[in-house]
Amino acid sequence: MSLVPEAINNVVARNALLAQRSSPGVLLGVGIVGMVGSTVLACRATLKMEEVLDETRGKLEMAKTLEHVEYSEKDRKRDISLIYFQTGVKVTRLYSPAIIVGVISIAALTKSHNILTSRNAALTAAYTALDKGFNQYRARVIEKYGEDQDRDFRYGTEQVEIVDPKTNKKKIVKRVSSDEPSIYARFFDQSSSSWSKEPEYNLIFLKAQQNYANDLLHARGHVLLNDVYDMLGIPRSKAGAVVGWVLSRNGTTDDFVNFGVFEDRSDKVRDFVNGREGAILLDFNVDGIIYDKIDHPVEGLSWQRNR
Repeated sequence: MSLVPEAINNVVARNALLAQRSSPGVLLGVGIVGMVGSTVLACRATLKMEEVLDETRGKLEMAKTLEHVEYSEKDRKRDISLIYFQTGVKVTRLYSPAIIVGVISIAALTKSHNILTSRNAALTAAYTALDKGFNQYRARVIEKYGEDQDRDFRYGTEQVEIVDPKTNKKKIVKRVSSDEPSIYARFFDQSSSSWSKEPEYNLIFLKAQQNYANDLLHARGHVLLNDVYDMLGIPRSKAGAVVGWVLSRNGTTDDFVNFGVFEDRSDKVRDFVNGREGAILLDFNVDGIIYDKIDHPVEGLSWQRNR
């Protein structure tokens, strides 16, 4: 029997957790329905206002025109003030349901926004810590094994045997074993709207877009990863809406947009440039989530310093 209360507690705890997880959506729905209900109640109250105003006008007319030896001007002013007070009470009673529902709705919407804001802040902090730890791990791998091994570990490369069609000789080459090796890296290939059959054009295009991305970074102080995806004709991603590059000028970021192509001298890059390979992997050196950094003023932007 002792298991029964424990089972009940588990069910209650689970339902409470589910309710807490869904609370922003629930509060948003309550707020929207409440605002609609508040508007309906306000409209109904407005329809009844005409009766209150007609009654008030009649009482005021009587108070202002009444003449009697025992009815002094002091009594007239007192009655007029009383009429206004009673009218105010009636108007408050008419509109109080709409006001109360409206206040509750605004509170629900505000609470929903606050919950989502705090959760986003927590997720940003968690991602920042994870990204920092991953970068430190990569730095240790590069220091001990070199950049080639780091690239193999990161992208899951595999060695395959191919035959050179010109010499019919076999050779071992490394290839990435996944279509999407990382959450940010993308292949520039036929699926891109900006890809061309001319390999020289692709190389020039990528170089020009990287230069343009850096010009944009130095002009406005930040660039989102989705902005770069758009430049290259690559579909956007959810992560690309919050990560990117930000100009710091204090050494905390690279202050440079790098596609990870032009410094690479591997056989795969040479094959792409020479037209033997129809795709090239672009590995973007994003600074991580930049929403919490965009609002910080960047002192000494290039166009400001030249004024």
